[in-house]
This record gives sequence, C-alpha cells and structure tokens, in this order.
Amino acid sequence: MGKKSQKPKIVLPPELPPEILEEEIEVSDDDLQFVKENSDYAVGVSRLDTQSITKHVTRVADVKEDALEALYEKRLKKKALQKEKVESGLQVDPVDALPVKTLDGKLYYRTLQKTSILCANSEEETGEDKKGDSVDKGIVKLTKVERRAKLKKQKKETKKQGKELDKAEEVQQMSQAAVLAEVKEDLTAEEAFESKKQKLAELGMALLADPESNIKSLKEMLQISKDNDDAIVKLGVLSLLAVFKDIIPGYRIRLPTEKELEMKVSKSVKKMRYYESTLLSVYKAFLQKLIVLEKKPSFQQVAVRCICTLLDAVPHFNFRGSLLAFVIRNIGSSDNVVRKLCCATITSLFTNEGKHGGEATVEAVRLIADHVKAHNCQLHPDSIEVFLSLSFDDNLGRPEKTNENNRVKNKKFRKRKHVEEPSQLPDTDKKRSRKEQMTKMREEVAADYKAASFMPDVMEQRRMQSETLSAVFETYFRILKHSVQPKASSNEEVVSPVSGASGSHPLLAPCLKGLGKFSHLIDLDFMADLMNYLKRLASGGSNSGDSSQKNCFTVSERLQCCIVAFKVMRSNLDALNVDLNDFFVQLYNLILEYRPGRDQGGVLAEALKMMLCEDRQHDMQKAAAFVKRLATFSLCFGSAESMAALVTLKHLLQKNVKCRNLLENDAGGGSVSGSIAALALMAYLKF
Repeated sequence: MGKKSQKPKIVLPPELPPEILEEEIEVSDDDLQFVKENSDYAVGVSRLDTQSITKHVTRVADVKEDALEALYEKRLKKKALQKEKVESGLQVDPVDALPVKTLDGKLYYRTLQKTSILCANSEEETGEDKKGDSVDKGIVKLTKVERRAKLKKQKKETKKQGKELDKAEEVQQMSQAAVLAEVKEDLTAEEAFESKKQKLAELGMALLADPESNIKSLKEMLQISKDNDDAIVKLGVLSLLAVFKDIIPGYRIRLPTEKELEMKVSKSVKKMRYYESTLLSVYKAFLQKLIVLEKKPSFQQVAVRCICTLLDAVPHFNFRGSLLAFVIRNIGSSDNVVRKLCCATITSLFTNEGKHGGEATVEAVRLIADHVKAHNCQLHPDSIEVFLSLSFDDNLGRPEKTNENNRVKNKKFRKRKHVEEPSQLPDTDKKRSRKEQMTKMREEVAADYKAASFMPDVMEQRRMQSETLSAVFETYFRILKHSVQPKASSNEEVVSPVSGASGSHPLLAPCLKGLGKFSHLIDLDFMADLMNYLKRLASGGSNSGDSSQKNCFTVSERLQCCIVAFKVMRSNLDALNVDLNDFFVQLYNLILEYRPGRDQGGVLAEALKMMLCEDRQHDMQKAAAFVKRLATFSLCFGSAESMAALVTLKHLLQKNVKCRNLLENDAGGGSVSGSIAALALMAYLKF
C-alpha cells in the first residue's frame, strides 16, 4: 500500500495591528500643512476601502469559512494558555539567564514553577533532612547557637548600614541647605535693597505729609541708616536730611523743665511736647551718626555735605555750635571738595544773617580765630578768605553823637531834679507802690514787644558787629605778627600745608586783602603798629636787610603791603600823619624785581595807579625818578606790562610839567634823530 497523502498545512495570515482611536493619534502641524499644500496627492488615499482590504488580507485560499474560523479560535486558545503559563511561572532575571529569540523576532525568558520554589522554601524552614534525597546531601546544617550568632551579626550589619545611610542623608541635607542658603542670599540681596529703599521712601512721604502724627517714623529711618550695606546707609542719611530740612520748625526748641512736666496740660500741649522731644532726640542722634561717618573715607563727603546743608538751611535750630565746630574744623581740609563745601557754607552764613540774626556770624568768626591760632597760621588761604564776605555798617567805627547828647541832657535833668526835690513833699507809700507797679508793667510790655517784633535791635546788632570786627582784626594782626617774626634757625624750613600757598605764610595774601577792604574800620589805637608791620613786610620782613628773610615774601605780597598802607592812610586822612616815603622807595625797587608769570600783574597795576596816579603830593624828584624807572621797565617786558608803565608815565608827565625836560637831549649834543625820537615818544604818550 502506498503512503497516505499528507494534508497541506494551513498557514494563517499574521494578526492585524490593533485598532487605534482617532483621538489618540497625534499629528504634527508640519504634516497638516504638508497635506493642505498637497491635497491633490491625498485624493487617492482618502478613497481607499479599508474593509475590502481587511477581508483580502485575512482570507486563506481553498479554505472554507467554517474551517477558517476554527483555526482562528484555536490560535486564540493557544495564546491564552501561554499567558496563563507565564503568569503561573516565575520569570528568571535576564542577568542570570539569556533569553531565547524566535523566528518571529520575539524574546522569551525561562521561567520556573512557583510550586517548586515554595516547596524548597518550606524544606529550608522546617530543616528536615531526608537522607534519601540527593538535593540535601551537600547542605551543612547549622546549630541553634550558630543561627543566633548569625542573626545577631546580620542585625549588627543592618544597624551599621542604617546609621551610615542616616549620616550620608544628614550630610547631603546639610550641603543642600548651605547651597540653598547661599542661593537665597544672592537672590534676596537685590530684593532686600529694593524693599529697604521703598520703606525709606514711604516713611519719608508720610513724615512730609503729616509730621506730628508720623514722628515715630524718624526712628525707623534712623535705624535703617545703620544698615551694613553702604548704599542703604547713604540713602538713609540723605533721606533724613531731606526730611529734617522740611519739618524743622522756625524756632529753637526748649525742652520743658521738671516743674513744667509736673503741671497738668491739655492733650494738644502733650502732643506738641512729645513731637518736639522726639524730633530733638532723633536730630541729635542723626548728627552723632554723621560725625562718626565723617571719619570713614567712603562716607566723608556725604557726611560733610549733610552737615553743611543743615547749617545753611537751619542755622537758628538747636546744636548749631556742634555744626559750626565741625564745619570750621574742616575749613582747611586737604580735600578740595570738603574744603569748598565748608567755605561755601560759612560764606552763606555771613551773607544771609537774616536767618539767624547775626549770632551764628559771631560764633563762626570766633571759631575761625581760634582755629588759626591753634594751627599757628598754617592753613589754606580759603580759611580766612571767607572774611571778605562779611559786611559791616559804615558808622560802626564812629562814636555815637546822639548818645552823648542824651547823656548831657540826662545830667542836666538830674541836676534840676535834685534842685527841685527839697521843695516837693514826700509821696505816700501807696503812690510809690503804684509807680513801681507801672514801671514794672512798662518794662514787661517793652520786653514782649521786643521779642515779638521782627525789626532787629539796633544796639544788639551793633554789639554783635563790633565783636565780629574785633575777632577779624585779631586774626589779621596775629597773621601779620607771625609773618614778621624771624625764623628760629636758617636750616629750619617750614613747609606749607597747602599747595599753592606762598612759602611759610599761606594766610598773608588773604590777610592783606581783608585789611585793604576793612581799612576804614580800623581803630586809631592800632594804626601805628599796623603801619610798622606793613613797612617791615614791604621791605622783606626785617629792618636789617637780610636777603634770606626777604626771599620769604613774593613781589606781589610786598606790593600788596604798599597798597594796604595807602588805603589805610586815605581812609583816616584826617587823623593820621604818616610819612609814606618808605613805601615809595620799596615800590621803586620792586618795579625791576617784577617778573611776568611769576608775579601778579594786576597787583602791580593797582600799586602804580594808587601810589603814583592818585597821589595828591607833587614831588619833582620823586616823579622824575619814577619816570626814568618806568621808561626802563617798559623796554624790558611784554606789551601788557609796558602799556601799564607807559600810561603811568603819561600821567606823571602831565601832572609834573617840568619832568618833560627828561625827554630832551643833553646840552650841546643835540641831533635830528634825538629830536625825532623825543617827538615820537611825546606823540605816543598824548595818544
């Protein structure tokens, strides 16, 4: 018999991919744009019949539908059994066993039955040894003591591992906390700066809007200005400066005494007392803060600016003495900005006396005089140049005639009264008491009127101006005396503390300017000493003619001494009888010692104008000497100096007609060229 024909094996088509909902399909914008741009090419795809394609893919040739369904059901059952087998088994770790790859490309891992694993675990727990079993032959059985020791060892190891893990976690947490703190500091630095800046602005606006209700905000602003950040400190100080300038009252605050505090007062008075005491205490703390900041280089200019602004804005308020002392201490500072601020503030005080009634001027002049004395006249010239901004009454140096007349009248009235008193009857005690009461009332009314009136007291103003003037001249005479004194030794050199000052006498030039301005106010009792000092300075500092001493003063300073002497003489022409020939001799010698660029040409021009052009005395020999000296001078220097000399020469020749003979040639030696030169010079002088 032949072999049976084998049936052909039916191979089912692969499974279709699972259906996906349209909502789960993600389409990018680029794909949508591509489809929209190429919609003509997508027409064929949209017309596809998916059902017919599915039937075509799932069909099998020469197989009936019933048989095909049975095959599909068989395949589904087979897959279900595989899933149950996988779930019931325990998959081996891929590291321990390599997977198996099928022809379909799928990976299968080996599995073990759970029942076998459970049985093995139960055998280990019970510890029953079966001699006939080949599996347990190679296992060593432990005793109870060994098991306990092993368990203890394992527990210790686990505890150690736990502690190490805890330590590692703590270290990690600490490092993370430190990093977070640093990041927070960096991030919050700007936020803190902005918040403090905003806080200062809010407090300042509240104080400016209603100072009495928000006076406590001053303490908060002062506390913010004590911050560690330099920028915040500067902002706080400047903010407090602006607030104090606005809210400080126009009067000097007087704190109540103990007796006044014990008295019962109204709520408004209590509120005002609290406001004034708080304002004064914070203002005092603010000034102390500025004085401390001035010692730090980074805050010096800010602190000086704040103090100068306060002194200029509110010179009538409390602690004026502290502000003045601070400003005058820095009036000769080596820092140009600080020195200019202080000098500008003192100048403003002198020119605006209406703010303080002249009291601050007297205090400032006294402090400057003491400052010059303490530094032995070795300061910057700006220190006393501020005196030039002072103003005095022209009648300050003259005696009051009205007072003398009143005194004479009072004496006559007293004599008449003494003569008439014996003839009058004595008054009763009641009349006397009434008269005393009336006089007391009149005095009180006069005092109140004086305090309430805005007109300054003439006598008080005169007293303050006389004190100021005496302090100014005391400073000037001290500088002159210091300049005239000879040096202790020739080897000793005094270095000027300020660049630009002349030698060892930096204050001499502004001192001479001040004496020239206030020469009409100098007391006659000091005229002799003043003229003696000026002669010595004009001659070079000593009467002995020592050349080393003469080199201490410049030509401009010596010319300035001559100018001051003539101004003093003209201001007191009726009372003085001084011989000024020594000053003419010094001018005659100094004309040739002048050097352009080194000396001041304006001082020379002023000296020539005042001493030669405006001189009322007509001395032929003196005029002839100066004509010759000025003609020589005009040939040696530039156009500016030559023009000044020729103008003075013209004035001398016009005033002294006989001096024109100097333009003629000597007798017997005349020539045409000499006469032409003389005529040309005379024509130029007339022009």
